Amino acid sequence: MGLKGKISKVKRNNQKRNKLVKQGIIKKDFTKHVKNTNKKLISSSVNSKNNQNMYEEESDDGDLLEMVESEDIDFLKEAITNQSYEILNKVKYTGLNMKPKKRKLEDDDDLENRYEDEIEETTGKRVKNLLPIKTKHGLVLQQIIEDISGEEDNEDRKTATSPDQAQMSNEKNGDLGEYFLNENKLDLSKPVLPAQLLAARIETLRQKKIYIGSLSSGLLENPEEKIANFTRLLKIMAEDTTEAYFTIKKLVIVSLTEVFKDILPAYEIKNLNPQGVKLKKETLKLQKYEESLLAYYRKFLQKIEKYCFFLVKKKGDTRKLSEEDIKLAETSIHSMCELLVSHPYFNYAQNIAKLLVPFLNNSRKNVREMVKVAIKTIFKEDKKEAITLKILRLTNNYLKNHTHVNADMLEILLELNLKDVNLDQEKEQDIREKKMKAKKMKILQMSKKERKRKKKLQELEKEMLETKAEENRQERQQNLTEITKVLFNIYFRILKNSENSKSLSTCLEGLAKFAHIINLEYYIDMVKVLGNLLNEEWMGNREKLHCIQTIFKILSGQGEAVNIDPLSFYAILYKELLVINAGRNHENCEVILNTLVNALIKRRKKITSKRTISFVKRLMTLSLQLLHNGSLSCLCLVKTLMQLNKSLDILLDLDSTVGEGKFHACSEDPEYANASNTALFETTLLCKHYHPIVRKFSKNIASGVPTTGDGSLPVEFGKMTTDQLYTNFSMSEMAFNPSVPVLKNVQCRTKINRKHFVDTAFQDDCKFILKTNEHKDPFWISI
Repeated sequence: MGLKGKISKVKRNNQKRNKLVKQGIIKKDFTKHVKNTNKKLISSSVNSKNNQNMYEEESDDGDLLEMVESEDIDFLKEAITNQSYEILNKVKYTGLNMKPKKRKLEDDDDLENRYEDEIEETTGKRVKNLLPIKTKHGLVLQQIIEDISGEEDNEDRKTATSPDQAQMSNEKNGDLGEYFLNENKLDLSKPVLPAQLLAARIETLRQKKIYIGSLSSGLLENPEEKIANFTRLLKIMAEDTTEAYFTIKKLVIVSLTEVFKDILPAYEIKNLNPQGVKLKKETLKLQKYEESLLAYYRKFLQKIEKYCFFLVKKKGDTRKLSEEDIKLAETSIHSMCELLVSHPYFNYAQNIAKLLVPFLNNSRKNVREMVKVAIKTIFKEDKKEAITLKILRLTNNYLKNHTHVNADMLEILLELNLKDVNLDQEKEQDIREKKMKAKKMKILQMSKKERKRKKKLQELEKEMLETKAEENRQERQQNLTEITKVLFNIYFRILKNSENSKSLSTCLEGLAKFAHIINLEYYIDMVKVLGNLLNEEWMGNREKLHCIQTIFKILSGQGEAVNIDPLSFYAILYKELLVINAGRNHENCEVILNTLVNALIKRRKKITSKRTISFVKRLMTLSLQLLHNGSLSCLCLVKTLMQLNKSLDILLDLDSTVGEGKFHACSEDPEYANASNTALFETTLLCKHYHPIVRKFSKNIASGVPTTGDGSLPVEFGKMTTDQLYTNFSMSEMAFNPSVPVLKNVQCRTKINRKHFVDTAFQDDCKFILKTNEHKDPFWISI
């Protein structure tokens, strides 16, 4: 019974196969393939048994076995067990697990390859068979004959440019992958020629430029999909390639700077992760992109910051910087400046400003110029005044800790636009609101309903202000008031510690520019401080002029109500006029002209005629020693003064017998110079000036400043102010205004050289000497 219950392996396999077919796991075609394989296995097993019986019958002959060696017997046994009798038909044995069909194909390929190699060695050419063409006359065989030498050269070229081709193919496919340099490594154990080093450097730079450019262009085309290019660019920045270490870093810094300038948004990215709020796929994608962009931007700034600090030396630092380190630091600072100017309200803008402000006091001039230009552009283009306020606070904190500061740190403050600022505006508004509330409470006694209604109306008014962007204006006005407070805090601190004349000069220039914003409470104290500075011996001419300019600007504006006698300031200004000339300090002429406008024209009702006459006479003397633009400004000022004050016509009278005494040209006090006893003789010299417009102005003044008729000025020049004349006719651009006319081609007439002698005897002696020495020594005659 036990024997009857057994099932053969074939039947069991069939049952399993049918189940799998019903379940759909195996297809029916596969079953046919399995049946064929089973048949082959059965036939092979039968053949193996028959062969084994034959072998056993033949093995009875003991003499035959004795003739065979033991190693051959082992080989035959292994072949029988593996059921590969076909191996015995071959001479070579290549392994135990063999596949006869594939082996035959391999042998055929080997034969073809050997045949082709023999042809190549003999002829030097390669023959390739192509598919035949079927025609009416039969099959036409095709072959290609190729030169091996040309192909080898092409292969060498391909291998030489394989990295570049790989890069270009990857760029087309949109996937750049890892970058591999063409490794032409030099054997440093042997002596290397400089030409080899230069060639290796040029090749490395060429490949890196291509790679950096492709990555950067991919980011500019589609930053959201190609944002992974930032990692590769930052990786190149961290590489230590010996051939072009600094050049590659500078290339990456410049390219990343341009990419960030174009990619970064104008708004600030905030980390908003609302919990329990479902977002759309597009918003999630945008949020992830912005987070990754911000992370890469932070990494880039951190790396650049390290290079910027190469130029910052601390106490005890004795290291000597190489030129490459300095240039790398300068490019990093320039990159920071570009990013701050292009995106002043993006993330980390305040951090960049904090880094750049101390470089305004750097020892290198080009570094100071880069930072100064960047901050000035920010001051001009800033509409919210938020980043401007941040920079001013940073400079204020730096000046608190550093007494000796370069003047460039204070020159940036002159670019501030503070025309419409009123520091007392907040106080005035508070006082007005309190008064209005008090009046309303007296007049109206509102009920609860009316109060609620009033609150709702106030809320609606706020919403309306938001739609009109009124809050932005209020914020800007608040920022401007804070800027003015910080600005004057800086200036007053410098005035107290006035040891550095350079910083004091720029401070006084700033005070003169923004004097109209100062509160009335500080006017008296300011005038006293500036008056004490004028008595210092170490003060230079320009510093004194800025002090006087600030004082007169204060007194000519809201400071008219202040009871101060500026007689001493007029005397100092009168004295300093003759110090200016064209060759030494002509740039101070603009400061003097602005000061005289405030001192003589705006305060003309509060000064005496003697003082005005003395200043006009000295201005005419000053116009003789200035360039033509300075002379034009002085003459324009004299013309306006003569139009406003008729008592100045006495200077056109040449009769000096009538008057109060003798004119003292070197007197330091304008009240006692007796300028009314002299005349404007300078007009005779200025009428022969090289500049045509100066001649017209001097002729106009000498004629008594007529508006029409003989001696009058053209309308275009008569309406121009002193500042316009100074700038329009300046020679800063090396251009003469008006342009000099081209001379016509005039043929010069030959002149007859006639020599006349008073003494005829002396004439005869000269002729005799010339005749006797004419042929002896011609050089003597030339002497």
